[in-house]
Amino acid sequence: GWWVCVSASANLPLADFIEVDKSDRVLRLYSGDEVLREFPIALGLVPEGDKLQEGDNRTPEGRYFLDRRNPDSRFFLSIRISYPSSTDVAEAKAEGGDPGGQIMIHGQPNEPRYSPRFYATTDWTNGCIAVSNLAMIDIWLMTRPGIPILIRP
Repeated sequence: GWWVCVSASANLPLADFIEVDKSDRVLRLYSGDEVLREFPIALGLVPEGDKLQEGDNRTPEGRYFLDRRNPDSRFFLSIRISYPSSTDVAEAKAEGGDPGGQIMIHGQPNEPRYSPRFYATTDWTNGCIAVSNLAMIDIWLMTRPGIPILIRP
């Protein structure tokens, strides 16, 4: 189980900022200006463009914060991002839609339907940011609720 890794990693530094670069498919944990860790990511099935409404399979872009942690999700650990903002809600309503929600950083599915290679090389989420389970352990241990996250195009 992952609890073995927790005790071995308990002295990891805490990040105070997260940056996601959708174009480069990378998530970086920062402390000040220092990059503490960098992880490859998978995005929504439609990786280009900002999330506009529920079901568009896009990953949002913009400034948010981490707001809730779920150790018991369908994926290996998950941390929710504060999407939608009031701006996201207004933009979706202007288009007659619902902005959606439940955008997470998470690990792999607990009950995978595809090969490990598929999850490592394909954009496969409904708009979330997915990482390997090992990366998710570091992200879980190195972040706290409330820290800002910037998701770049």
